[in-house]
Amino acid sequence: MDKFEKAFKKLTADEQRQVKIIFAQLEAGHFKNLDIKKLKGADAIFRIRKGNLRIIYQQRNDKIFLIKLSRRSEKTYRNL
Repeated sequence: MDKFEKAFKKLTADEQRQVKIIFAQLEAGHFKNLDIKKLKGADAIFRIRKGNLRIIYQQRNDKIFLIKLSRRSEKTYRNL
């Protein structure tokens, strides 16, 4: 089990539902209603904000690679 799955299982049922909806939107290429921001100092790495949750992903060659899922804290953006 990777870190992303482990973090996903720690979320509440409602948060898991919200994350699944966000994943579906990412896969379909519907970025319009997502709070997406490019991270400074990183090449093609973005974050999605949904309440207190942060989903960090990288986009390469029209493919999306999920990097990190966490609640907002001082450690959220470290060691990317």
